[in-house]
Amino acid sequence: MKGIILAGGSATRLFPLSKAISKQIMPVYDKPMIYYPLSTLMLAGIREVLIISTPHDLPMFRKLLGTGDDLGMKFEYIVQEVPNGLAQAFVLGADFLAREPGCLILGDNMFHGQGFSKMLKEAASIENGACIFGYYVKDPRAYGVVEFDDRGKVISLEEKPEKPKSNYAVPGLYFYDKTVTQKAKALKPSARGEYEITDLNKCFLEEGSLKVQLFGRGFAWLDTGNCDSLLEAGNYVETIQNRQGFYISCIEEIAWRNKWIDNKQLESLGRKLDKTAYGRYILSLIEY
Repeated sequence: MKGIILAGGSATRLFPLSKAISKQIMPVYDKPMIYYPLSTLMLAGIREVLIISTPHDLPMFRKLLGTGDDLGMKFEYIVQEVPNGLAQAFVLGADFLAREPGCLILGDNMFHGQGFSKMLKEAASIENGACIFGYYVKDPRAYGVVEFDDRGKVISLEEKPEKPKSNYAVPGLYFYDKTVTQKAKALKPSARGEYEITDLNKCFLEEGSLKVQLFGRGFAWLDTGNCDSLLEAGNYVETIQNRQGFYISCIEEIAWRNKWIDNKQLESLGRKLDKTAYGRYILSLIEY
């Protein structure tokens, strides 16, 4: 399976500063925001990643992340000239996916919780259909909403409904089989003029091949799409890291634990950042 990060465009609605600097380059506590969605793909075992962003932002991502070789990965980049909806990512990324299954994650979504890696690996192993997630929120009107029947079966999906049929929002993380590109190309623009990810999910629902995994209580999903949630996310990361001593979304550590890089390569990455707490944490992982 290959991964796509949609960073900017449809996934970026923050404040005027984002015109000067990409939101996903901005730090969430101690690391660039894009490290969080990238780490999610890495935890799923995905090594080939396409980053889609605006003409303004893409050079910054390329400078920050490079080719991915130093993480034992491969990064590619594509410009999204106009934000025409999340599902457009699979049209823009058709050549990259090359008819393989694909995972899409939004560049401003963060996930953290017990058992997350196992859930990701199960979702990434999908051969037929799609796997999305549900997260209980107090007010789901700003999100895609999934409705279940009494037996827990998915019966409907709605995009930003005025009167939601449930409190389960669909986070910005989606796993699809190899038919996703074909389905995305066949979509028609919604009333908002966008190619909606909810409409893409409905294609799989109508086929009876849509699976929804629910995140339980205590699991953290943070959509850093505004100033308040950005601050909340930073405070969350600071609290967990300082209390437990383990770093959230340290991409160098994940690559090392996945055995994509060895001790020597990890040390080299840590030495480049050894004047920072982040770099010293990387170096502390190596057992001499």
